[in-house]
Amino acid sequence: MSIDSLRRSARETVSGLPPGFWWLWLSTLVNRTGAFVLTFLSLYLTVELGHSAWFAGLVVALHGLGGVAGSPLGGALTDRWGRRPTMVTMHLAAAACAAALAVVTSAWAIATAVLLMGVAMQAVRPSINATIADMVPAHEVRRAYALNYWALNLGFAIASIGGGAAAFLGYRTLFVVDAVATTLCAVIVFLRLPETRPEAALDQQGAPVVEEKVSMLTVLRDAPFRTLVLLNLLVCLVFTAPWIGLPLTMADQGLSPSSYGVVIAVNGIVIVGFQLLVNKLTDKRSPVLLLTLSALLFALGTGATALAGSSVAFAATVIVWTVGEMIHVPTNAAATARLAPEHARGRYQGVMGMSWAVAGFVAPIGAGAIVGGPGPDVLWAATAAIGVVAAVGYFTRLRKALADEPAETSTPTATAVAAPVSRAEDAETAPVSA
Repeated sequence: MSIDSLRRSARETVSGLPPGFWWLWLSTLVNRTGAFVLTFLSLYLTVELGHSAWFAGLVVALHGLGGVAGSPLGGALTDRWGRRPTMVTMHLAAAACAAALAVVTSAWAIATAVLLMGVAMQAVRPSINATIADMVPAHEVRRAYALNYWALNLGFAIASIGGGAAAFLGYRTLFVVDAVATTLCAVIVFLRLPETRPEAALDQQGAPVVEEKVSMLTVLRDAPFRTLVLLNLLVCLVFTAPWIGLPLTMADQGLSPSSYGVVIAVNGIVIVGFQLLVNKLTDKRSPVLLLTLSALLFALGTGATALAGSSVAFAATVIVWTVGEMIHVPTNAAATARLAPEHARGRYQGVMGMSWAVAGFVAPIGAGAIVGGPGPDVLWAATAAIGVVAAVGYFTRLRKALADEPAETSTPTATAVAAPVSRAEDAETAPVSA
């Protein structure tokens, strides 16, 4: 492939999206570039404060537990309060928690700050996903989610490098930098991102149409979406297991922690280097086929971990399930946006986000227990089986619900195009300042 064709492909990948999306993309990049708390929290707790590894694991699990509550909370606020004020408020709340961790030292205070940080960080995600669905044409939504996910991983890669280089300044300094970056993210959203929440539809007489109220229970009664959530939970369990099971498996085979560091870095390198290419190759493909393929790649990659015996082999398994990750994340987000009613996008994204949070809480505990009990081979056999079950579920249960592709001529709703300026002015006066 020539340089010109590569440039043309890159332009096609990033072209045609509204300016508001790129401000949201920039806020994601800035936020993740300063994401130091979770990366260095366990080291801070054990090395600097002298807490046990057990306590460090518990605190990290509390972050996931906070996300279980934060995701539906953020979804409800996104629909009732608005996308932009929810993002600003939750970003500022997360920044406050990061700043608090730079100051407090007691076990209870640290655990509380991390729990609340988990609530805030997960609560912001439904508003981000709903905003993308509001402002981007339906046939471009998956590409937009892929680009935003690329920004997230690019920022995290920068944070990992910068955090390692800046560790000599002290962990508390890194936490302050995290707070500053998250605050800057909130400022970008407040100043540059318009509110995109759709206005109420009008009838022929110009009166607002009363929309059906949507509660979290209503969302869970949506059978196709409930199936999508449950299958995503299975995939998330498989995806989360290697982050705990892989280092333990490699250590069991006599490989050093530095070897694990190199192997797991492959995940970020592959995403940053190839997310745009994968998105180009999978563009306009059937969402059911993409979700099925991603689940099978997760099953193959994690299952093959049981057969790996060297750092190179472990890295190869990481590449396989990382490709599955690159396909799954934007496709699942786009499928969620597609199944959600326009006025309930926040709640639908919130329930979907809760499946990620539940997996983030359950999988580390389960993976550690299996590796410490029956052994690593049982863990990888189980993840392979769960991945296959998810693939079968996608292919057999969601073909009808996700069969009809959105029309390529479709555009965002009129309110998302014509109303954002006036809604942004409203958001500046009431919810945010309150």
